[in-house]
Amino acid sequence: MVLQGAALSSSPVGFLEKRRRAIGKAAAPYILILPSLLLSLWIIGYPIFDLTDMSLHTVTRFGQLKDFSGLANFSNLLAEPLFLECLIRTLVWTFAVVGGTALLSLPIALILSEDFVGRHIARIIIMLPWAVSLTMSGIVWRWAMNGQSGMLNATLYDLGLMKEPIAWLATAGTAFPVEIAIGIVVSIPFSVTVFLGGLSSLPTEIYEAARIDGAGGWQRWRFLTLPLIRPFINIVLVLNFIYVFNSFPLIWVMTQGDPANSTDILVTWLYKLAFRYGKLDVASALSIVMFLILLASTMVYVALAMRNERETA
Repeated sequence: MVLQGAALSSSPVGFLEKRRRAIGKAAAPYILILPSLLLSLWIIGYPIFDLTDMSLHTVTRFGQLKDFSGLANFSNLLAEPLFLECLIRTLVWTFAVVGGTALLSLPIALILSEDFVGRHIARIIIMLPWAVSLTMSGIVWRWAMNGQSGMLNATLYDLGLMKEPIAWLATAGTAFPVEIAIGIVVSIPFSVTVFLGGLSSLPTEIYEAARIDGAGGWQRWRFLTLPLIRPFINIVLVLNFIYVFNSFPLIWVMTQGDPANSTDILVTWLYKLAFRYGKLDVASALSIVMFLILLASTMVYVALAMRNERETA
């Protein structure tokens, strides 16, 4: 019987049977995720295809495709006087909000990860803004920054720090910095949540060993905590970059890109192009440009992060 089994396994039929089973076992995971993959490709791919098609045609105000125009819409986009201004402002907005959020969220997460009285209440307070939509947050902040009856002006006046009300959102010099500060505030809860998850997953044994070896607080932070939570920092930076770059509700609710387009970023200007000025074809070209910027930036950052991980491994 053993000889027959050995002969069967060494025969061409036995080899093909083993090969078929190995292929089936290797392909099983891909077959199982294939429906979800196809659905994701449809949900993500069709809008991109549709936008690309619109960007290559002349489109009426009602969304009807007319003549093929090639790259004319992209040329018209580059010729728009506001394009470069909105692009620079978008980059300033994105890097300022993402960087400021990371710099503030990490110390907050470190504090909330310590054991102290009222820690659970403090965590709830930090997470509460996350439960409110950006639209509602924008409305509340717009009221607080009102030049006549806003809470900020009233507080500064009561403290004797100002004599005349400041039109925070109606002045080009203050509106955009104020929106950047508010963007950082509303982005902190998500980042703190990610950092807390990373800090809670760190093994306590290495910290106990480091204390026994005489490592101080700064040394434990520099050589243990920071390297171990670097993947979570990458998550926060990448996701916040994508989220903030496309953040529409906050700026739109507070200023709608005004005064005089001084707070417009690409996504708010895209809305105006499409639905105020009826330039759906140019707006489609702008959507493709924004998609390519995000795709390229994310790929570069992920590649650099993976290379750093390989070098430190």
